Amino acid sequence: MSFFGKLVGGGLGFALGGPIGAIIGFALGAVLDDTKVVVQKSGVKRNTAESDFTASLLVLCAAVMKADDKVLKTELDYVKSFFIKHFGVDHTKEQMLLFREILKQDIPLYDVCNQIRHNMDAASRYQLIHFLFGLSKSDGHTSVKELDVIQSIAGYLGISVADFNSMKAMFYKDVDSDYKILEIDKNASDEEIKKAYRKMAVKFHPDKVSNLGAEIQKDAKEKFQRVQEAYEKIKKERGIA
Repeated sequence: MSFFGKLVGGGLGFALGGPIGAIIGFALGAVLDDTKVVVQKSGVKRNTAESDFTASLLVLCAAVMKADDKVLKTELDYVKSFFIKHFGVDHTKEQMLLFREILKQDIPLYDVCNQIRHNMDAASRYQLIHFLFGLSKSDGHTSVKELDVIQSIAGYLGISVADFNSMKAMFYKDVDSDYKILEIDKNASDEEIKKAYRKMAVKFHPDKVSNLGAEIQKDAKEKFQRVQEAYEKIKKERGIA
């Protein structure tokens, strides 16, 4: 079954309802020559499915890319590479057609994030933000407007300032990045650093997004590895055994 067919046939769970469902439905209608797409009300909170995650990601990517009033080829290529890696070359053309239609729409960001927050587990929301940071870096320079939108998204999704800064530090480096990744102050004791590492390793462990499918779980390993790398650098710097 094609990617479009999965969506129309009920491949989405919570994302088929609410503002995300309206955005996806409108985009599908445009791509499929006014095919009628039924948008249902959101149901009860459940484990996030891969299709829900993908639909949410597409809408949030569109919001970030539109933040500086220009959509760059490097950003489109970044999204396209996600499609190819996760769903194969055959369905990528369909998905990019859908995404281009989503880009044409106004995104009610608070409403979209509120729907995600009430239906998606924390680990999946962390993964959304991590991908959006990667998207913001894909063109090789920092867009303040894009970072502001990502920060707004994180806040609307119920992600703490510390967690937001931790993931931001994985992409935007400064002298204290390793400490920010572990969500701890540079003056922390060695024991506090060890405790912080254990906490972050659990929080960002890729097994927490196993419900999203093997490929997204592989992507989640990047966050986990950044935590490990930060800890190893601090250990080496301090001579921690």
